[in-house]
Amino acid sequence: MTTQAELAERTSDAVEDWAGEAKRVTSRVAFISGGMGGIGTAVCKRLAAAGHKVVAGCLPGYDKKDEWLHTMRERGHQVWAAESNVEDFASCADMFYRVSATVGPVEILVNAAGITRDGVFKRMSPSDWYSVINTNLNSVFNVTRQVIEAMTDRGWGRIVNISSVNALKGQFGQTNYSAAKAGMHGFTKALAQEVVKKGVTVNTISPGYVETAMVRAIRPEILKAIVEQIPMGRLAQPDEIATLIAYLVSEEASYITGANIAINGGMYMS
Repeated sequence: MTTQAELAERTSDAVEDWAGEAKRVTSRVAFISGGMGGIGTAVCKRLAAAGHKVVAGCLPGYDKKDEWLHTMRERGHQVWAAESNVEDFASCADMFYRVSATVGPVEILVNAAGITRDGVFKRMSPSDWYSVINTNLNSVFNVTRQVIEAMTDRGWGRIVNISSVNALKGQFGQTNYSAAKAGMHGFTKALAQEVVKKGVTVNTISPGYVETAMVRAIRPEILKAIVEQIPMGRLAQPDEIATLIAYLVSEEASYITGANIAINGGMYMS
């Protein structure tokens, strides 16, 4: 007859075995471009907490890379850094070769790299236009192209592109940024159709204004006016964005693809 102590021991062993098996199944290599920014860091933390091996993309020679890695690893996260210029296809190809060789093939991709160069269109310089288009949109091609074939060959992959509320509604002084971010979702819908039968999902999220260093740098009177336009009456927290992304890259979100999910506190409803 099985005693209560023996039953408890067996149950404990079964739970440990299940937990170990679950970790083996769910632990994947995730790459986040712009992974050391405000939203990017939150995504890295969230995916690392879920048990994934996380690689944060950054520019070559980024001076805060070592400090970022030290802080993340001190908190017990499995994180690595990978340097490249996301505007350059060859640089991205070299980076992903190194990531695959040292950490493993990328199965989760989050395109989070982005910059702003705001200005009214009639005074916008070609440099400001092309910088934003190259970093925010062309980078999505340069990065995604490196991983998509291996994802389809394996029969599993998750891609999330971070767009913006301003891609949906437009924004004065942001023709370059709004155009680039809107282009991301066109990319998402087309690619999703190409890989849907290969076990790969491709989605866009469109955050509103998020409380990051970039947003906090906005002049106080302008930021106050922005917040007043948000029905929820506050900025989004980076963790709220990261939680949505964590869901979209999970097994549970396998039926969502080609979508654009707004997360903007009611600022723009479509």
